[in-house]
Amino acid sequence: MPSRPAVMFDLWHTLVYLEPGGEAAYLAGQYDAAVRVLQDSRPEPGAPTVTPEELRAAYDAELRLAVAESHAGRSVTPGEQIARAARALGRAPNPVAFEEALGRLVRATPFQTAPHALETLAAVRRLGMGVGIVSNTVGEPGRFILEVLRTRGFDRHVDVFTFSDEQPWTKPAPEIFYRTLEGLGSTPARAAHVGDGWADLEGARRAGLKGRVLFTGLQAYAPEYRALNYAPAIDPALVQREISDLREMVPIVEGWLEDDAPGTPSP
Repeated sequence: MPSRPAVMFDLWHTLVYLEPGGEAAYLAGQYDAAVRVLQDSRPEPGAPTVTPEELRAAYDAELRLAVAESHAGRSVTPGEQIARAARALGRAPNPVAFEEALGRLVRATPFQTAPHALETLAAVRRLGMGVGIVSNTVGEPGRFILEVLRTRGFDRHVDVFTFSDEQPWTKPAPEIFYRTLEGLGSTPARAAHVGDGWADLEGARRAGLKGRVLFTGLQAYAPEYRALNYAPAIDPALVQREISDLREMVPIVEGWLEDDAPGTPSP
């Protein structure tokens, strides 16, 4: 059975976002949740007494390590992060409590849908293309993000949701794209990926995708988020298309359907 063409989208700062102030508050909420869970964790015999500042520092170290691992394509889930922080402090890990706290935070956060996101996804599907979301969920479990996306109607237009905390890999590992393409019934030679960051474009290159599109329409990052999620600079050679409005994807993919030969499109 021949493969069908497909477009995969990044999530954060591509299809959903927070204004910088809200993004900083959301990140602070993750730290607050970690401190509360670590405070409530049972100390092992002989464990030292620790201050809230030390609890926060232990979680910060593990979160930053998880971000660094994500840039290498390896997934470290939020539960694993809090478990490592607890063990470093001589406390019993409680990853379930941390994930539940993150779920409450996600549900209480007013995430915003990117302008024209839903209409763009719908238009791409009307062209007969598969639509997937590939997201690096380092700071929160993807299953809670999926709840938010469903309330916004994304599930009506997306065939496959792939969250890195549910996989061994993160972008830029090619395997996370291959897993999504498998679900979409597509292949790298007939697929493109759209995202705002280095991991999106470098991952698409490593996976051998036909198209790599840089989205620049929502790059007002909170300073705290930018400092935590440092990444290599984007090599201009990685960018085949650059768009600032998601609606620009529709004529791009229409052109690819008209000239759907194997290989990558010219910039």
